[in-house]
Amino acid sequence: MKTLVIGLGNPILGDDGVGWRVVEEIARQTANKPEVEVDCVSLGGLSLMERLTGCECVILVDSIFTGEKPIGTVSQFALSDIPDLTAGHSASAHDTSLHNALNLGRGMDIPLPRDEDVLIVAIEAENVYDFSEILSPAVEAAVPQAVGAVLRLIQLK
Repeated sequence: MKTLVIGLGNPILGDDGVGWRVVEEIARQTANKPEVEVDCVSLGGLSLMERLTGCECVILVDSIFTGEKPIGTVSQFALSDIPDLTAGHSASAHDTSLHNALNLGRGMDIPLPRDEDVLIVAIEAENVYDFSEILSPAVEAAVPQAVGAVLRLIQLK
């Protein structure tokens, strides 16, 4: 089964670019593995849903801000493990949750992964709105740990 690994974020918004940085390293380490495809994407919602078309297993790598964990903490979970905070609310097609986008796509018979097959590796970040191509020290230090987490997930698939 092919695994798609996507780095989410914006590489010119400081820590928001950590997903891209992790996936660039994954691309280097899996260059000879045709069962692993990598990509970097700046958009979520419907645009991300379209990118997942035809995939059975997806690993998303992104920054996250919960305010509950130290900056640089690496977490992993499945999309099915997190609530859809937009459930019951009308959302713009330009700004809808991945949950909503996947449900919409499935309703149109688009072949998409199940929520439990969309795995997320998230790096706790804080500086995601400052124009910079540099990660904060704590987030930069978390990159190898996030790379390891993604590589372990790839091995499980």
